[in-house]
Amino acid sequence: MTAQLRFSRCRDNTILERAFATNPVKLFTTRGVSRACWVYSANYGGGIVGGDALQLHVDAAAGTRGVISTQASTKVYRALRPASQRMTAAVENDALLVLLPDPVVCFSGADFSQQLRCDLQPRGNLVLVDWITSGRHSTGERWAFHHYSSRIDIRRAGRRILYDTLFLDRADGSIGARLGRFDVCLTAVVTGPLMTAAAASIVREISEAGVDGPRDLMMAAWSLQDGGALLRINGASVEQVGAALRERLSFLGELLGDDPFSRKW
Repeated sequence: MTAQLRFSRCRDNTILERAFATNPVKLFTTRGVSRACWVYSANYGGGIVGGDALQLHVDAAAGTRGVISTQASTKVYRALRPASQRMTAAVENDALLVLLPDPVVCFSGADFSQQLRCDLQPRGNLVLVDWITSGRHSTGERWAFHHYSSRIDIRRAGRRILYDTLFLDRADGSIGARLGRFDVCLTAVVTGPLMTAAAASIVREISEAGVDGPRDLMMAAWSLQDGGALLRINGASVEQVGAALRERLSFLGELLGDDPFSRKW
């Protein structure tokens, strides 16, 4: 179950040079008014089932600007076998790759793990968002899945600048009890020369804000060794967390020529 994408440059615009996907992955390309290329992924059947092992590879050629998002939340259904997803990306100099999916929603009994590996050239730029909700809490399935893990591995010029893991397993005790009042957990990474100022601003503003604000929304940010930023947001709803993320990533509209959040959440 494989998908491959390659963004290339044509004059001042970014085009999709290659797009290949096998069942159950589907890829949709839209034609917008911006110079960036936008791709949306989806799954046949609307979600991931036990035994699925999805793999996506993305190449962003020098000077390109590509956005990969999803049509809706990634649903992981209950199954007797685990499911997995692995994404690898190669971002060349002066390219910008934006990975902006909707959140993962694990149903009761789901077992899901994913790996996100991004290799950046010295002047490569990346915005990566990875988030999960408590599931269908309106029906009583709040943090009721068996296992979820997500690993982010980012390297610049061959040197690792971030290795981060979120690991949630019922074998370690009630997931809901450990996460308390939060129903959404989000991790975002902003790194690259195009966004050095924005990354510094994210870290500074959140550090200065401290713990003030809504009790059901918490944010923290750290600087990366290459001048980027790691951002975490925990909140009570997708809409709330999405609004906080949109505010922190407002600089993307100018870089992409369009607002990637205009029809989200």
